[in-house]
Amino acid sequence: MNSTEDHTQMLSSRGYVTTPIAEGLDYVAEIKRLKKEKNAVLLAHYYQEDAIQDLADFLGDSLYLAQAAAEVDADVIVFAGVHFMAETAKIINPTKKVLLSDLKAGCSLADSCPPQDFAAFKAQNPDAVVVTYINCSAEIKALSDLVCTSSNAKKIIESIPKDQQIIFAPDKHLGRYLIKETGRDMLLWDGSCVVHEAFSFEKIIQLVKQYPKAKFIAHPESPEDILAIAHFIGSTSKLIDFAITDDTNEFIVATEAGILHEMNKRAPNKTFIPAPVDDDTCACSECAFMKLNTLEKLYRCLAFEQPEIQLDQALMSQARLPIERMLTLSK
Repeated sequence: MNSTEDHTQMLSSRGYVTTPIAEGLDYVAEIKRLKKEKNAVLLAHYYQEDAIQDLADFLGDSLYLAQAAAEVDADVIVFAGVHFMAETAKIINPTKKVLLSDLKAGCSLADSCPPQDFAAFKAQNPDAVVVTYINCSAEIKALSDLVCTSSNAKKIIESIPKDQQIIFAPDKHLGRYLIKETGRDMLLWDGSCVVHEAFSFEKIIQLVKQYPKAKFIAHPESPEDILAIAHFIGSTSKLIDFAITDDTNEFIVATEAGILHEMNKRAPNKTFIPAPVDDDTCACSECAFMKLNTLEKLYRCLAFEQPEIQLDQALMSQARLPIERMLTLSK
């Protein structure tokens, strides 16, 4: 089997129609045309490749994209992100057709929290309020009382009575950060994001010495030693806001490198340096799942309206409640 046949077989296995594409097709122009023709909107996360970010009707972090998904009146929602994000859009707006350009675009953090294991953990602590980070599966959301994002996590935790026990899942690093920020003693699930765990503390220290005027900013999914040396800690949207409003002109950024595109667009006169990782073959931390989305896949996704996110109605009803509570508290 040759490489073209391999590629076709791979696409077919992921739910694609594998009709050949005309050589030299202008994907950007075609995606714009199809969005208009099909009354579709494109939601994209900051961790997508530059060209996809530039095509998005809604570009943002998980909270913004969840809010957008709840409010769009288009017939079709196309998600350029990972599976849990598209699931969330379908849960919030179940009457819409929700498409994800690659069903294999998963999430290491979501994968670190299997529903059966988490249900057993929850059963061991029956009196606890369960708060889950939005980076989890629909099944985990259905087991939750509240959902949060890194943008609103502190506010969500602080909305819970102080005498109430809390389970926080699945990100242990974000959980530890929130314990320090809120003073709450939470039970943490032992999950993490491989993208944020890949950062090298030693290499970051070297880079800080190389750029003594730079500020080091980090996402709270990063390990404790990384957060301990950060000048600022925040969600993707808060990192962008800080970088463009702060007087500093140089920043070392510890989160997925796709965020640098928006930073460079909004503050072109500043310098943004991706934090280094332990892997000597890669200079920055990228999410392999996020990068599964491509212009070609987005075009196919819109053209054939596949792959589509399909979820059980009962599961969606259960998972919607904690998300709606989050959206209400985030207003």
